[in-house]
Amino acid sequence: MRVHTLWFPTLILAATLAAATCGGSSSPTTPSPSPAPAPSPAPSTNTITISASGVSPKTITVPPGTRVTFVNNSNSPHDMSSDPHPEHTDCPEINQVGFISAGQTKLTGNLNTPRTCGYHDHNQPSNTSLQGSIVIQ
Repeated sequence: MRVHTLWFPTLILAATLAAATCGGSSSPTTPSPSPAPAPSPAPSTNTITISASGVSPKTITVPPGTRVTFVNNSNSPHDMSSDPHPEHTDCPEINQVGFISAGQTKLTGNLNTPRTCGYHDHNQPSNTSLQGSIVIQ
């Protein structure tokens, strides 16, 4: 009977250890790290600035229906028109900007049709610093 007396406490101890290791942990679990947020896309702009060094940005992308703002920060007037020179027929909405005095701001018409619209200063058609494009997509 003595064997049975030693065996029973050993069985209790083994069962207690098994329950402690197989069961859930009483310590709080560490949450898995959340994924890093995706980088934000570069902000789009609907403004083209004219300065003494030319137009900036040279190319912008806008959704259909957008109007683009031209801001003349140079000391000279400009006459912004759609390509090609001298017809100005590719994107007539740009021709609404037309003559823009120093310090003045003007808008294109609504650019509704997906396409790429080139523009230039009508009075300086070969000046590449005053040429750019608007991508409608």
